Amino acid sequence: MKRTSRNRSVLAGGLAVAALGTLVAGVGVAQADEKGHRQVKAGENRRAKVSEREIAGLFDRWNAALRSGDPERVTDLYAEDAVLLPTASPRIRTDHAGIADYFAHFLQKKPRGEKIRTEIDVLDSDSAIDAGLYRFHLTDPKTGVTKPVDARYTYVYEKRDGRWLIVNHHSSVLPAEG
Repeated sequence: MKRTSRNRSVLAGGLAVAALGTLVAGVGVAQADEKGHRQVKAGENRRAKVSEREIAGLFDRWNAALRSGDPERVTDLYAEDAVLLPTASPRIRTDHAGIADYFAHFLQKKPRGEKIRTEIDVLDSDSAIDAGLYRFHLTDPKTGVTKPVDARYTYVYEKRDGRWLIVNHHSSVLPAEG
């Protein structure tokens, strides 16, 4: 009899854990779309909804800053605590001065970027990720010859004090298919 009572207790405990797991999983699914991307909940501020188009426009803003030739204008798009893993440097840049230094050198090549493919994930009203492939047209300052360079990118954006800033940017030359 004790054995049966113990078995019932174990079974009841297991069912309770399974039910709780199902409930938690159901809540997680209810907050994600078919791709698994988090959706803004109905109770969140409706004015704060962010569109993929808005996030895509942040690249255009960044690219326009590159075209200005002003490293400070580009660096101003990065949060003070941003991390930059740049395409053309082995050094990780983790502060405003380091990011500005990178762009002071990179802008000498008169970069002009264009997106080839993009995947945007709006995480919530204050954060988003834009990842994909882009092509830079870089001009050699010595020869004046312009050549394309294909690269992978990831931008992580956060809205801080009402302004979208880059908090993490990774860019690396696209490897040859192998």
